[in-house]
Amino acid sequence: MKKLIGFTVLFCLMILASTAQQHPMPMKDTPKHIAKDTMPMEMDTMMKQDHTMMDDDMDMGNMSHAFSLHLPMSRNGSGTGWLPDASPMYGNMYHKKNWMYMLHYNLFLRYNNQDFSNKGVRGGDKVDAPNWLMWMGQRKAGNNGLLHFNTMLSLDAVTMGGGGYPLLFQSGEAYKGKPIVDRQHPHDLFSELSLSYAQALSKKADVFIYLAYPGEPALGPVAFMHRPSALYNPDAPLSHHWADATHVTFGVATLGVRLGNVKLEGSSFTGREPNDKRFDFDKPTFDSWSGRLSYNPSKNWALQVSHGFIKSPEELHASEDVNRTTASAIYSLPLPGSAWLNAVALWGQNKIKGHDGENALLLEASWLRNKLAIHGRYEYVQKSVEELNLDETIYGPGAVFPVNAFTLGFNYDLLHLGKTKLAGGSQFTLYHADSRLNSLYGKNPMAFEVHLRFYPALMKM
Repeated sequence: MKKLIGFTVLFCLMILASTAQQHPMPMKDTPKHIAKDTMPMEMDTMMKQDHTMMDDDMDMGNMSHAFSLHLPMSRNGSGTGWLPDASPMYGNMYHKKNWMYMLHYNLFLRYNNQDFSNKGVRGGDKVDAPNWLMWMGQRKAGNNGLLHFNTMLSLDAVTMGGGGYPLLFQSGEAYKGKPIVDRQHPHDLFSELSLSYAQALSKKADVFIYLAYPGEPALGPVAFMHRPSALYNPDAPLSHHWADATHVTFGVATLGVRLGNVKLEGSSFTGREPNDKRFDFDKPTFDSWSGRLSYNPSKNWALQVSHGFIKSPEELHASEDVNRTTASAIYSLPLPGSAWLNAVALWGQNKIKGHDGENALLLEASWLRNKLAIHGRYEYVQKSVEELNLDETIYGPGAVFPVNAFTLGFNYDLLHLGKTKLAGGSQFTLYHADSRLNSLYGKNPMAFEVHLRFYPALMKM
């Protein structure tokens, strides 16, 4: 506990030191097509109707999208993925000479109890601190070029240990030669180090290249920690390894083209998931591929479908390759009175040769008004004997178990530390799984969490 408190204090001091050096963003050079044409109409209306935005909210300045000079920064997701243009953006902005930078971060200091009613034998409780920090920058290259870099760091392995944190029915990756089950694995210290270049062919068309080690291929929706609907929930979804687990991949090369509000991209990447050595760099193999089609029909929606072949993702099942297919819809709506509604619906399927496809469905939403945020998540996931590390002689080879999880929680801003906000929150989860698992998990186990959250201010459009 003392180590976690010390880490939290150090984390906050680092953020405060960086925000104290912030330079004002000059507005006179803001491109007209960014300042006017791409501003969400709902946001424009909200700003005209309500001038009660918090004093420490920051202006987004003249930073454009990471892969286009002619799209708004609010469309940035994780990797090369798209969010709706109307999405809220959190972060601290900086300006120096020809470069523009943004700092984004999220830290939860929490107590987590999975199966607090002690119905089964697979629960657990822990004090830990899920966290990540992102630093990005970009500059124009000539009249029509855009150079961008992104770094994402996490000290999960320090604040929660190599085995991760308790999370019933979660699965994926390995630790000390054993599968990680009923726990969420920590992320690597270096979760993204990427460089990209985009060339504008016109206001309606761009081409770009994205290189990362590690980074995220064009597969799945925007990763959960970057979706506005999931920012208040410290837990990874149970569907993580069906939809967005490739967001930390050691070796990615992506080529893409945008025509209006449609984007087509393809990636070559390393299929093997990160190993349990969280502070090194895994070997790049570029043995897998993916393709993704994205479409933003309006400023409130971001849609995508994608498919990928993942070579030997699991260390303990090296002979198994996975074909992953995903589809998602992300929605964002600014509301009068400093309010926002964000929602996500996604589906993912993993298919291994000789096995039926295993499906996952997620519905997620958050509602924000001033200092209060309420969030919820529903998941349906098909977990196999292998995923849950069960004995096939008891449950049968190829057995699949449906799992349902319902989560409801809240966050409330308590105070401001410079440009950093401190919020308190809690959430409750009810699980309902196949009755064959009752001897291990009990019937309808429940989880409870309480946390403090450090995060940056909302940025004005």
